[in-house]
Amino acid sequence: MKIKSQTLLIAGLFGFLFCCGANLSAQSVCLPAPRLLTTTPMGGQVGTQVEISVSGEHLDGIADLLFSDPHLTAAKKLDAAGNPEPNKYVVSIAADSPPGIYEARVLTRLGLSSSRIFSVGTFLEVTQKPNTTLATAMELQVNSICNSALTPRAIDHYAFEAKRGMRIIVDCAARGIDSKLDPVLVIADADGRDLLVERRAGILDFKVPADGRYIIKVHELTFKGGNTCFYRLVLRELAPDAQITRHPATRTVNSFSWPPQGLPEAPSASEAEPNNDVSKPQSIALPCDIAGSFFPAADVDVFEFDAKKGEEWWIEVASERFGLPTDPSLLVQRVTREGDVEKLIDVVELSDIPSPVKVSSNGYAYDGPPYNAGSSDPLGKLSIPEDGRYRLQLRDLFGGTRNDPRNVYRLVIRQA
Repeated sequence: MKIKSQTLLIAGLFGFLFCCGANLSAQSVCLPAPRLLTTTPMGGQVGTQVEISVSGEHLDGIADLLFSDPHLTAAKKLDAAGNPEPNKYVVSIAADSPPGIYEARVLTRLGLSSSRIFSVGTFLEVTQKPNTTLATAMELQVNSICNSALTPRAIDHYAFEAKRGMRIIVDCAARGIDSKLDPVLVIADADGRDLLVERRAGILDFKVPADGRYIIKVHELTFKGGNTCFYRLVLRELAPDAQITRHPATRTVNSFSWPPQGLPEAPSASEAEPNNDVSKPQSIALPCDIAGSFFPAADVDVFEFDAKKGEEWWIEVASERFGLPTDPSLLVQRVTREGDVEKLIDVVELSDIPSPVKVSSNGYAYDGPPYNAGSSDPLGKLSIPEDGRYRLQLRDLFGGTRNDPRNVYRLVIRQA
């Protein structure tokens, strides 16, 4: 009996040790991943050398600063005694380096870090000085870029001189260069009175009303700040009829991409004004591929076409998928006449592309694909009920007060 108890005790002990060993062997131990969070400044001018400092997480033992293109090289910055300064580098940008965005990484004893965007441009580059009040506004030259970071609960002020009639463009690169900043831009007069405001990460297109000094204000939408709320403020002059181009930026990838497979990159036609009145519709022939814009405010573009009974067409509008703050809506009506009286019969109304993700019956989970591929762009089929004339009206449901010619769209109608 005693021997049996001892046997059971030993067997239990071995079982306990075996389970503990199995649990220990199942645990995985990972070294921390190095993360590069900021480079200051965030860019430089073609053909120059820039002194930058880097910061991040788990960057102990930094060996090198590396770039995604051989036109950019970095060497450690040395102090007066010839010793490397911690986390500081001198970046050389080749004279033939193409303007744009590049990836920067640091090599550490833990491996290669995550990347951070480094911009290269052709304008003069400067770095922010203390400028959180109107009295301390930092002077900027037209056609220059300022590398800055916002202080929490503060507004950065910049000043520039301009002459009447000049077209001034103010752009703020933030989210597109890996910043956490949602910028608000303001142009004000010399006394700080606001003249023009942009709150949707767009640009300011400002026609100077009189010679003098003007102020640019920059703040975060919710007044956040810190070293991750960095930005590049671009101040430049543009010809009155020139096309506006934005500061180079990364692009987000959506579950829905544009253009669809097989569609040409450029549309074959453009809307012809005035087509924003039902009495002056633009005549089109199907199939078609038309570019237009929701401009001016409350714009409704009207098109008419002939079709025969039994025809089926796919109608698609792209605007929100261009990254624009729009919500297109489309209505197709059959046009008939009774004497001199025009009669309209609704055929189809298209609005959003629905998401394939659906709430499950129990309300606690989701059914369908594990991605959200919905969009506020319209997509649907038009079945022609009778021979005749048809009218298509296209509008932006958000465009009642928006007077922005950059809110463009592309209307594509193709055989189903």
